[in-house]
Amino acid sequence: MERLHMTSTVKDMEAQKRKLKKSPPLSLERFHISEDYGFLFPDPLKELSHYYKPWVEIASNLPLMIESHQLRVRVDVMPLLSCHLLKDHRELHLAHLLLSFITMGYVWQEGEKNIPKVLPRNLALPFVEVSRTLGLPPILVHSDLVLTNWKKKDPDGPLEIRNLDTIISLPGGESLKGFVLVTLLVEKAAVPGIKALVQAINAVLQSSDDDLLQALEQLKTSIAEMTNALRKMHDYVDPAIFYAVIRIFLSGWKDNPAIPEGLIYEGVSEKPLKYSGGSAAQSTTFHAFDELLGVCHSKESTTFLHRMREYMPPSHRAFLEEVHSAPSLREYILSSGSCLLREAYNQCVKALAELRNHHISIVAKYILTGAAKAKDGSMANLPGPPHALAEVGTGGTAVFKFLKSVRDTTLGVIIDQSD
Repeated sequence: MERLHMTSTVKDMEAQKRKLKKSPPLSLERFHISEDYGFLFPDPLKELSHYYKPWVEIASNLPLMIESHQLRVRVDVMPLLSCHLLKDHRELHLAHLLLSFITMGYVWQEGEKNIPKVLPRNLALPFVEVSRTLGLPPILVHSDLVLTNWKKKDPDGPLEIRNLDTIISLPGGESLKGFVLVTLLVEKAAVPGIKALVQAINAVLQSSDDDLLQALEQLKTSIAEMTNALRKMHDYVDPAIFYAVIRIFLSGWKDNPAIPEGLIYEGVSEKPLKYSGGSAAQSTTFHAFDELLGVCHSKESTTFLHRMREYMPPSHRAFLEEVHSAPSLREYILSSGSCLLREAYNQCVKALAELRNHHISIVAKYILTGAAKAKDGSMANLPGPPHALAEVGTGGTAVFKFLKSVRDTTLGVIIDQSD
């Protein structure tokens, strides 16, 4: 019976290969993914034309306006600007960045007290228009917070944290900047792995075991470097500041008890709209590696992860679809009989599980420990932390349970050498 299944799998893969060989090899360029920066936007735009000065001025001073409780006052008198002068994708992405940060500040200026039920039309209308053009939701997403929100202090200097800054910020000072830039370094460390993913898929299509082995070794190294980059979070982000100050500004109005009805976007919809907050699950990198390695998460986790794909740029979503439709790497390795390929594959899976393990330890430090400090009153000098987020992530999940689940299902695809 097992041999019949293997024969059937091989036949299915051969049919899939014949179908895919008619199309060009998988490439990053087709999906507007950078060879040098991966899913990060190379050299994001920092300025818009003078017409959009009201957006830029407000977005550039968000921490001060929020702390002085002046942001809503300023937004309420902000002119309603047209989006017709936004010429290209770079300008649209910068506009989305500005409007998403202003929106988060507007909604959460007073924490969980006095949350507005309505986003005013002078903010809601252009934000929704820009979002529809880009294929993104009208809320702060991972591509706003990280992928398009960075600049080099010295343009000719290295892509290292000491030479980086954010374009737009929110309350949280150096810890907020550290959170964004460390996450950026994790995305940058993934670039060799993203290129290895493409090489691996093309190697399977061409039945080139040597190329596949090389790709898997590069993927393992890249994932390990992502873990090393994530460790920098401990050096640059204060857990108390993250828990009590930063988290609420990354929170959405879906699955959030603080704002259960959602938010009315004035001039767009008379009914409240619901959108999830920012989440690491909106990073295309992790989805891509799962698709390549054949990691299938639980039904609950998969539902959430697939919903998070709606918060990614459309070209990144299309890339994931392409990876998903490629021949199964795991089945190819199982049918190859190569111990070297099996071991290289397993090393990649273990590296990805270790990255997720470290993510769990970060959550324990920055959320669970933060929650404990909030309860014992040791953070009296900081604003009261959001009660609605005490046990969930900013994306609205029971974060600890979710992360442990995806870690365990990752380990579940390891190939036993006796198979």
